[in-house]
This record gives sequence, structure tokens and C-alpha cells, in this order.
Amino acid sequence: MTATAPESTALYDVPGPRTRQRHRLYAAVSTALILALVGWILYLLFDTGQFTYTKWMPFEYKGIQELLLRGLGNTLKAFAMAAVLSLALGTVLATGRLSDHRPVRWVSTLVVEFFRAMPVLVMIFFIFVALKVQPLPALVAGLALYNGSVLAEVFRSGVNSVERGQREAAFALGMRKTQVMTYVLVPQAVRAMLPAIISQLVVALKDTSLGYLITYEEFLHAGKLIASNLDYDLPFIPVVMVISPIYIGMCMLLSWFAQWVSRREQRSPKTEAVHVAPAEPGTLLPGGGPPTAPRL
Repeated sequence: MTATAPESTALYDVPGPRTRQRHRLYAAVSTALILALVGWILYLLFDTGQFTYTKWMPFEYKGIQELLLRGLGNTLKAFAMAAVLSLALGTVLATGRLSDHRPVRWVSTLVVEFFRAMPVLVMIFFIFVALKVQPLPALVAGLALYNGSVLAEVFRSGVNSVERGQREAAFALGMRKTQVMTYVLVPQAVRAMLPAIISQLVVALKDTSLGYLITYEEFLHAGKLIASNLDYDLPFIPVVMVISPIYIGMCMLLSWFAQWVSRREQRSPKTEAVHVAPAEPGTLLPGGGPPTAPRL
């Protein structure tokens, strides 16, 4: 038997033998470059003595461990508050942008575009310095305003991505717009919006590190305090090597949670098939029997 050649698709042609060899060469060269870069970084770390016991001994102290845990707790607290407020604000602004009333739609659009264009650090500093707000509320407010305006566009795009026939069919059944949004459009748009929502929440989690600029005692601020009190060369490198994997782990945990929710939604749909009883002989009309042809 002869192997059949792979068929081309409408988007691209299936690569031939020479193209596959070229792709393998590119992959090998890229892998070698990445390994060389990692090896060079490890060489610099070992050459400067970053893995010596002297530089890692301070992390055995209970006071430093408690400082890191307290900073991590403050980071998670700020993220939780910012995430809830961002989702709520995004829902309100998206509802305003989808409103049938033109003034409401214009105001919502202006708010969304303004806060999307404003750098989040500028907003945090303005709230903290000009409005004289405490560090935690200033950080949460800045994150909520920026991420909420971005999520508003995500929500609006997700709702508009649902087929137009779904909306028209719901209105044809006599449903009001609130019912159409609640029972028809939003449930279908959630699956499409979920990856973008989680991605924006990851951005909010990473942006909590901006709190150290306004003296909020979050995770990065705790690391800065530890590094500034160590009396050896390059004290920030061991601290970064401790803090960075924790940030990366939290972001990966959020991504894993989004994938788990997506798989669960696919396995457990909201609607179930309705059992229909088999047809049985019976009368079709209240008169008792099936209609007959009139007598002549």
C-alpha cells in the first residue's frame, strides 16, 4: 500500500519534504540559541556567586519569611478587590455601551476610551498624590478603572459576537431586552469571553506590583525591603529569584483555572435535551375523530 499525500487546506499548503527539513533546521537552531542563552545566564549567576549559602541564608530567618508572606497576602488582597471591582465596572460600562439610549451610550464610550488610554501608573499616582487616598484604595482604584474599561470592551465584543438570529428570535418570542441579554446572549458569550477575561485578570495581578511605588506593602515592596537590608553585592538577584517564580506560578494558576472552567462548561452544558414521549394513536380534533371529506 502506498501512503497518501496529505491534502492541502484552504488556509495553507501542506509543507513538502524540503520545507519540513527547513522547519526542523529552524527549530534546532532556535533551541540551540535558547539553551545557549540559558547557559550564559547560569554562568553569570555562578560566576558572581549568586548560589552561595551566604546569599540564601537570610531567607531562613523567620522575620524575612513572615515579611514575604505578609507582602504576598497584601498582593492577593489588592488583586481580589481589583478583580471584583473591575468585573463589576466592566459589566456596567458594557451595559451602557450596549444601551439603546444615545446619551448613555456616549457617556459610557467616553469613560471607556479615556481610562483605556490613560496609563495605569499615572492613575494610581494621581489618586494617591492629588486626591490624598491611602495606598491600598489608590492601587485598587487605579487597577479597577483601567482593567474595568478594558473588560467593558471584552464584554461588549463577546455579546456582539453572538449570532444576530439569536437576538431576533428572542425578541420574536416577546422577550424584553433585559431578558434577551440575561437568558440568551450573555450565557452564549461567556465561553468566548472567558480567555480574554482571565488574560486581563492576569494583567491586573501583575500590575499590583506597582503598589511599591506608592509605599503599599505588597510582595515586591517586601522584596525591596529585604534586598535593601542585605550587606553583600547584588542583593536583588536572590530576591528576584524568589519572587519571580511565585508571580509566574500565580499567573499560571489563573490560566489553569480558566482552562478548567472552559472544559467544565463544555462537558456540562446549561441546556439538556427534553424527553419527548413517543406518538400514540389518539384523536386529532376535539370532535372525536380525524377529519373526513364532506359528503356530496
